[in-house]
This record gives sequence, structure tokens and C-alpha cells, in this order.
Amino acid sequence: MDLSIYNCFLPHDDHEASLAFYRDTLGFELRNDVEYGGLHWLTMGPVGQPGTSIVLHPPAADPGVTDDERRVISEMMAKGTYAGINLATTDLDGTFEKLQAGDADVVQEPTDQPWGVRDCALRDPAGNMIRIFEVN
Repeated sequence: MDLSIYNCFLPHDDHEASLAFYRDTLGFELRNDVEYGGLHWLTMGPVGQPGTSIVLHPPAADPGVTDDERRVISEMMAKGTYAGINLATTDLDGTFEKLQAGDADVVQEPTDQPWGVRDCALRDPAGNMIRIFEVN
């Protein structure tokens, strides 16, 4: 079996703010912007890694989600407890300095975790938790 992670989905509630954050703050490239009914699905990915991407989607657009579920999702996004992703870098301190110099919503400075990783954390404009791990 030859499997790889192709993309994952994160919710967003403001496509312009999400586009600016992932493009300008994280340095990702925009690979696709699909608009339907005023809502946008943005496919973003790291430059030089065409096989991996994040699809930022409007969670309210899913027809299988009830109004009560939409309300809960919106409340959880506002608290930053709904979704997240782990990214990796070989230079955590350098990456953190660049992010902190911008307008990133820093949640945690670089920290050696008791489970053996060194990471930092920030939130994107929709409240998604983004943890950045240092890897060799």
C-alpha cells in the first residue's frame, strides 16, 4: 500500500482573512479558489510541496449539518476548539520569530513538551489551532 496525505479540511468564516493569513503569514500558495453562492473553498499549500494542501471551507455550506450543529460549530470555532492542524519545520525558533513579527495570534511560544516534541502554537483567523513542530 502506498498512501500519503493529500489534503485536509479546515473551516473558515472569512475567506479574505484566511487567504491573507495562509498566503502572507504562513507563506502558502493559493492553488484554487472555488466560489459558490458567495462562499469560498480555498486550496492552499506549502510552496514546493504540490502533493499536500489544506482546503479551507465554509462549514455552514454542508447540507448535512443542521442549524443547531451550525450554531455549535460557530461557537467552537470562536473558542478555537473546533479544528486544528500540525505543521512542521526544521527551524522552529526562526519560524516563530517571523510569525510573531507579523500579526499571528500566538497561543504558545516554542516549548519543549514532556512527550518529546518542541512546538509552538497559533490560531488562524477562524480560530483553528495551528501547532508547529520542530523536526530534524
